[in-house]
Amino acid sequence: MNLNKKKIDVIFTDFDGVLTDNKFYLDANGDESVRLNRSDGLAFDYLNKIKIPIYIISTEKNSIVKTRAKKLKVKCHSGVSDKKKLIIKLCNKNKYSLSKSIYIGNDVNDLSSIKLCNYSFCPKDSNKIIKKNSKVVMNVKGGEGVIRYLVDNYFNDGIGFI
Repeated sequence: MNLNKKKIDVIFTDFDGVLTDNKFYLDANGDESVRLNRSDGLAFDYLNKIKIPIYIISTEKNSIVKTRAKKLKVKCHSGVSDKKKLIIKLCNKNKYSLSKSIYIGNDVNDLSSIKLCNYSFCPKDSNKIIKKNSKVVMNVKGGEGVIRYLVDNYFNDGIGFI
């Protein structure tokens, strides 16, 4: 499968378990931190350059999600309890076609979105029901450069970032 701007209107991705390894650090003050992969940053830059809108959609209300989205220059919705409903709303509002949309998720709260979007991807360490329902199970774990893997293997014909 080769994807490009003509085939894709929008990319939606979960945060925890996709952009992170699904683990977090908690200090004595209750502050959380997560581990992210810098190689995803270049992939987001590329997708922004070719003008494919990207939305991070997370059930988490943690400010880390919004901070990372701001740095990546992508849109972010956190604290979302019904991702499918939000995706439909965003598609209707922005005239994105679900048949030209990508969803990347890893856990059961992503299942309805995985089924909704025409192109669905998940990291190889995803929940088994997500792996069963995704069109592509990536050969990379969450937090190990999932977006970079998507770009390197499904966009750009393997020529690298220009």
